[in-house]
Amino acid sequence: MKYLLIILTALTGIWGCATSVNTSMMGPSQRLDYAMKLYNDKDYEEAIKEFQAITLQYPGNLVVDSAQFYLGMCHFNRTEYILGAYEFSKLIKNMPSSKFVPQAQYMLADCYYELSPYYELDQKYTKKSIEEFQAFIDFFPTDSKVPEAEKKISEMNDKLAHKEYHTAYIYEKLGDYKAALMYYEFVLDTYHDTKYAPLALYGKINMLVLTKKDNDALSEIPKFIEKYPGDPNVKSLEKLKSTLEEKLSIAK
Repeated sequence: MKYLLIILTALTGIWGCATSVNTSMMGPSQRLDYAMKLYNDKDYEEAIKEFQAITLQYPGNLVVDSAQFYLGMCHFNRTEYILGAYEFSKLIKNMPSSKFVPQAQYMLADCYYELSPYYELDQKYTKKSIEEFQAFIDFFPTDSKVPEAEKKISEMNDKLAHKEYHTAYIYEKLGDYKAALMYYEFVLDTYHDTKYAPLALYGKINMLVLTKKDNDALSEIPKFIEKYPGDPNVKSLEKLKSTLEEKLSIAK
C-alpha cells in the first residue's frame, strides 16, 4: 500500500507538470516558442496541437507561416507523409511570399519520395515526387538542396525505368517478343539516362533477332558498342554481329 501511494503521488506530479502550462495567456510569439520547444523535444503530438492552434487563432500574424511549416514537419517526422504533404501544400498555396516556401516545396516532394513504393507496385507517388522536386529546382535553382533534389529525381527515374524494364523482361520470358520489344523501346525513349537503358537496348537487339529483324538488329549493335563500350554484353554482341553479317551475306 505504501509503495502504491508513492507511485500515485509521483504520477500526480507528472500529470501536474504536463498540464501546468497555460497557453491561453500567451501572445503569438510566446505560443510559437512553446510549440517549438515541444517540437525540438520531439513531442510531436503536442506540438501539432499547438501549431494548429496558432494557425487558427492568429490568422495574418507573422508567426503563422512558421507554425504552418513546422506543422508539416511534425507530420513528416511522425512518418505521416500524406498529412505532411497536405500541410506543406497549404503553406505554398496560401503563403506564397513566406520565407518557408522553398523549404516547404522541397519537403512536399520529400513526402512523396518517402511514399514511393517498391518498383513493381503503382508508382503514382514516385511520379509525383519527381514532379515536385522538379518544381523545386525550377523555382529555386540556387538553393543548396538542389543537388539533393536532382539525386532523388535520378533515383526515382531509375525506379520507373526498372518497372518498365521488368515488364519487358516478363513478356520476353512469356514468349511475347513483340510486347517485350515495345517495352524495351519505351525504356530507351523515356529513361535513356538511367542504368536500365543499356539493359533495354540489349534486350531490344535480342528481340529484333527473335522476331527475324536481322538488319534492324545489326544496325543497333554498333550503337550499343559505341555508347556502352565497357558494358559486359559488348563481347556477346560483337559475336552476334559477326554471326548476323555472315548470315546476311549467305542470304544474298
